[in-house]
Amino acid sequence: MADTENKHLASQEKLLLDYMRRLEEQKDEHMAVHLHLSALKPYNRRDHHIRAAENSFENLIKSLHGQLFMTKNSDMFFFFKAAAQAQTETVVQKVRFLFGDDPLLENEDADENRFSTWYNIAHQFEELLHLIEGAIETEEKRKKETRARMDTRSSLKIRQKEGEPITPEILARVESALERTDLSNLVRRQFICTIDGQMIPEQSFSEMFISIADLRETMVPGINLLSNRWLFQHLTETLDKRMLSLLSKNDALTISGDISFNANVTTLLSNGFQEFDDNIMASRRGSMIIELQKVDIFADLGAYLFAREFVQDKGYRICLDGLTHNTMGMVDRERLGADLVKLVWHSDMVDGGTDMHEKVRSVVKRANPSKVILCRVDTREAIDFGHSVGIKMFQGHFVENLIAEDGRRRELLRLKRRMERAEESSEFGENDG
Repeated sequence: MADTENKHLASQEKLLLDYMRRLEEQKDEHMAVHLHLSALKPYNRRDHHIRAAENSFENLIKSLHGQLFMTKNSDMFFFFKAAAQAQTETVVQKVRFLFGDDPLLENEDADENRFSTWYNIAHQFEELLHLIEGAIETEEKRKKETRARMDTRSSLKIRQKEGEPITPEILARVESALERTDLSNLVRRQFICTIDGQMIPEQSFSEMFISIADLRETMVPGINLLSNRWLFQHLTETLDKRMLSLLSKNDALTISGDISFNANVTTLLSNGFQEFDDNIMASRRGSMIIELQKVDIFADLGAYLFAREFVQDKGYRICLDGLTHNTMGMVDRERLGADLVKLVWHSDMVDGGTDMHEKVRSVVKRANPSKVILCRVDTREAIDFGHSVGIKMFQGHFVENLIAEDGRRRELLRLKRRMERAEESSEFGENDG
């Protein structure tokens, strides 16, 4: 059992533990420094940052003055001979300078040192050994939990991919069922927000959509809806029409504020859209944004331009959806007459380095930063990067979490104020008495 667990340890961590045990015989001759890189923001812990920090110790390691180890969470432990303390301090200062713009260091008090912890091994051997053993134990626990989650997620994905491929006959049955089914309980809402430097979201509008995953689970759990691109495209057109029907009925959905919804170009040119337009108040048109996929637009550019002019004349706005950092440069928002564009977040935007950052900044500037929405935002890193290239609006699961946190914060503030007013009323009553 112990051998099996050791195999799961990252090689660096196992070597670090072995090194510490061997060092016990020579602990009077060595010192150590622990660099807390795990406390840095994720955007400062990319591979190239870590490599730069590692390379800073290269000369000391080559001259046999020290040994460097890194734990799975990116922390570094450098063991060095006491005689090399001055050189080590210089290297640590150099590494610290690399991350000088990180909040960990920017907000540090003059008498603090959050970045590094120094150890005199002769006197602190047991303390350091327990720290390293604890770090390894924590990492092992995290890996087991991650494996369990991955196994669950993988089995779910396999179940979703397996099953019968969708066929025209199955699609016909699904569409027939859709005509008779109340889909209002499958409609989901996701907000598009501006987010300030303190991560406080302010809602701009919300996207309404029918959840494909929930639709599949509810109506055809044994069918892979994505197995045929063209049949799936046909299904989405049907769902677009059902969404229009739901939006035109005030009692079907609770709608507040500006909203967006997905549509195909063919849907906008259909009788169904004309009926939808006839059934809503003219004042509501200005609060509705129609999202069109880039693939649909360029499949028939002439039809798009006609449909766009038609709906914009009525007061609707148009949003181009599905643009990536590779395709956005080929799309001219103004020439296409779109009011907004959605840029899909991908970590390559950060990982691509300075050239990529400038490329994204350039295409965002060309589109007008106030007209760009960074979507599929799942991390704080995406918002920080968006801010760095001028983007103001964001959408995704991380944004939804921020909205929930802001709601909890506001509720706590309201509760605190109610309690304060209650205390004031109590004191006032006592004084009256």
